[in-house]
Amino acid sequence: MAEKGDYKIESIYQGGYSTLDPNKAYSNSFTGYRTNVSSLGITTNPATANQIKEVSDKLSGGLKNIEVEFLSPEIFDSIPKQQLTEIKQLSKLLGSEVSVHAPVIDTVGMTREGYSEVNRELAERRVTDALLRSHELNPDGNIPVNFHTVEGIPGSEWKTLGDVEGKKPREARRLIGVDRDTGKMIPLELEKKYYPGTDLSEPEIYTPERNLKVANDTDWDNKLSQLFFNKERADEILRQNAPMIEHLYKDLKQREEKGLDPLKGLDPVQQTVYLKARDAENYLDDVRRSANAYFSKAYEYGTEDQRKRLREISEEFAENIGSHPDALTMSRATGLMLNELKDHRMTPEMFVPIEKFALEKSSKTFGNAAFNVYNKIKDSNKIPLMLIENPPAGFGLSTGEDLRNVVERATKEKGMGQREAERVAEKLIGATWDVGHINMLRKQGFTDKEIITETEKVAPFVKHVHLSDNFGFEHTELPMGMGNVPMKEIMAKLGQKGFEAKKIIEAGTWWQQMKSSPIKEALEGLGSPMYSSGLGPYWNQSLGLQQGYFSGYGMMLPSNNYQTFGAGFSQLPQELGGEIQRGAGRFSQRGME
Repeated sequence: MAEKGDYKIESIYQGGYSTLDPNKAYSNSFTGYRTNVSSLGITTNPATANQIKEVSDKLSGGLKNIEVEFLSPEIFDSIPKQQLTEIKQLSKLLGSEVSVHAPVIDTVGMTREGYSEVNRELAERRVTDALLRSHELNPDGNIPVNFHTVEGIPGSEWKTLGDVEGKKPREARRLIGVDRDTGKMIPLELEKKYYPGTDLSEPEIYTPERNLKVANDTDWDNKLSQLFFNKERADEILRQNAPMIEHLYKDLKQREEKGLDPLKGLDPVQQTVYLKARDAENYLDDVRRSANAYFSKAYEYGTEDQRKRLREISEEFAENIGSHPDALTMSRATGLMLNELKDHRMTPEMFVPIEKFALEKSSKTFGNAAFNVYNKIKDSNKIPLMLIENPPAGFGLSTGEDLRNVVERATKEKGMGQREAERVAEKLIGATWDVGHINMLRKQGFTDKEIITETEKVAPFVKHVHLSDNFGFEHTELPMGMGNVPMKEIMAKLGQKGFEAKKIIEAGTWWQQMKSSPIKEALEGLGSPMYSSGLGPYWNQSLGLQQGYFSGYGMMLPSNNYQTFGAGFSQLPQELGGEIQRGAGRFSQRGME
């Protein structure tokens, strides 16, 4: 641009961007990450059971990789098995590679009433069924099948997410605690507490983690305190009444055990005393059974150090009761055991963060299902590849750390010999990284830095990538480059894993709102080369390549003069002096009449 005084002369013709500079784009949708079309795929519409039509329509759009969406369990069960055979034949005919998004199901086993092992086992059967039915789409290969880690379970809200090595653990802004016995959930947030005798200008801070420990200590203490109360009442009744009939008590009990009336022959006072003593003894039996149940829970959910001490307590209990204990002896032994359990160092983790609870249950579901399929198909070269995907951030098990933990633990569920199980699991269980889902960490106040770090945590396990863009608050699915997902940095962290993985375009919001295919927009955002050779031009330059001369000089040169006097420009466009493509006079440009 030239400028002199108040007069400016600006460039008249900018033209399109040169293919010699592939990083320039005519629009701002280019993410900076470039990938070949051969590594990209697109999903079908999950809202219809007519998936054969969906696959056919999507293949006509130009991408060879198709992910068949079976998101709804009801719709999945509405798809005839013959359709899967047709899809298999169509993909084979066109040289297409097919993957599957399995139904979105709760792999943990949660219900409105709490946790149910019956529900978890049902989820395990559903996962197994989805793998086996997906196998019909590609019986001769390891077809990728995607499952969400969990579905519909709220997640904790994080203050910090921790580092890659795990040396710095994440901190919660809000924890969801779960009772491991019942599955009941309790929200735990940061609290300020004011106690008498302290400086009230500086309240004591209870973090969610500290409140979780308090919940465990309080619940355990309340359970044992109730047993102590019941035991003491029963002991007092025995102490007051047992001596009065001690010489008869053993014989009376034996008569009762034989079905005879133990009260026959006793005077009214003796009858009353005996009944009170028997009630107290029954009461103590209830206390003992409850104490045994709590001992069992302490052992089941205790640490290794706690279990070691519990084994010692068990031996001490056996010594205290002897071979033929009476009621008072059993009561004393039970009391000693309860005192040991009441020690705060013995409090088991009955309440745990929902991430820990869901990890334990969902990984069991995935691991068992994977080996159910292995035991049926046997050939590891033909077994579906189970891919576990992060759900939208904010739900349970949605971070990179959570996804890594689920995959690692699922591979360790043993359905065969340990060495064989680990070898097969490493090949047949992996992670799908959904870049749009993890971007929703922004809703909790996180930035690109944390999103990229979460990618780094799970990178070694990634075998598949889902591509959708959004702005971090709602679960929208836009073509890449139309939101704020840090695509270039995410794929850099995935490295070779990301390069090898199939990348599936999920753009449901675009289909719904724009009523058109998102493929062109996705290719622009991903800077894909237009030719299979991998060389330019690139789709991020497509608008520049479409520009004509009219967008530059316009009608400036005297085409009529060139036409009249002849200049050999008959093949040029009009604006550069070529002939007008119709008959015209010299002046009117109308035909001679």
